[in-house]
Amino acid sequence: MPKAKIITLTNQKGGVGKTTTVCALCGVFSSRNKKVLAIDLDPQGNLSFSLGASMEGLTIHDVITGKCSFDDAIQRTENCDVVASNILLSGSELELNSAGREFILKEKLEPLKSRYDYILLDTPPALSILTINAYVATDDLIVPMTPEILSLQGISQLTDTILAVKKYYNKALNVRGILFTRYNARYLLSKEVEDMADIVARQLSCKVLDTKITHNIQVAEAPAHQMTLIRYAPSSKASKDYIKLAGELYSQ
Repeated sequence: MPKAKIITLTNQKGGVGKTTTVCALCGVFSSRNKKVLAIDLDPQGNLSFSLGASMEGLTIHDVITGKCSFDDAIQRTENCDVVASNILLSGSELELNSAGREFILKEKLEPLKSRYDYILLDTPPALSILTINAYVATDDLIVPMTPEILSLQGISQLTDTILAVKKYYNKALNVRGILFTRYNARYLLSKEVEDMADIVARQLSCKVLDTKITHNIQVAEAPAHQMTLIRYAPSSKASKDYIKLAGELYSQ
């Protein structure tokens, strides 16, 4: 039986396009008639809002603390299936304190893998037990960054953690690449940061992805309408970039 590909977006810096990329890929995969589940692991709940999910009721916090199952928490939206988050998730560092806590998400996701084609995880902009759980559960990591030095520093800080998880918890963890978002090839800094990103990519045994996401106003507008980018602005340059990204990484 085919199993879902689990994809995690991660960077320790906020504002680099993690949530935007999860939303956009959910839209691309759904447009291909794939079964898609998006899981919001960020207490801010931006992914939940952007995909039109309610942050009231049962959330990922209830799932990982054992109060309910994934089936209880899954919401069906016009975009895709979603497990929402809210501010209660910020207490998970204290609540998840038992042995084996790094594997909670992986174990709870197992029954869902035969029901979806893609499961996408949006992580908080911080290194926490939630982030570790995502790395342990995932097949693929995508690391988005804007062409700025501070964005690159966020990746550098994650590198040791990613390598440690791969060594001790999830040997199959595959870092697919560094993804440039809000990219403008005309800016000299973009090219300078890209050269530096190549060095970090080599440390992670990956590459800077060929696809780069163009800076585009529709990217910011789509969440306000609680629509994926490909539904809101299918002919925009950024939509075409995300379709290209899905093709670069997941061509089937």
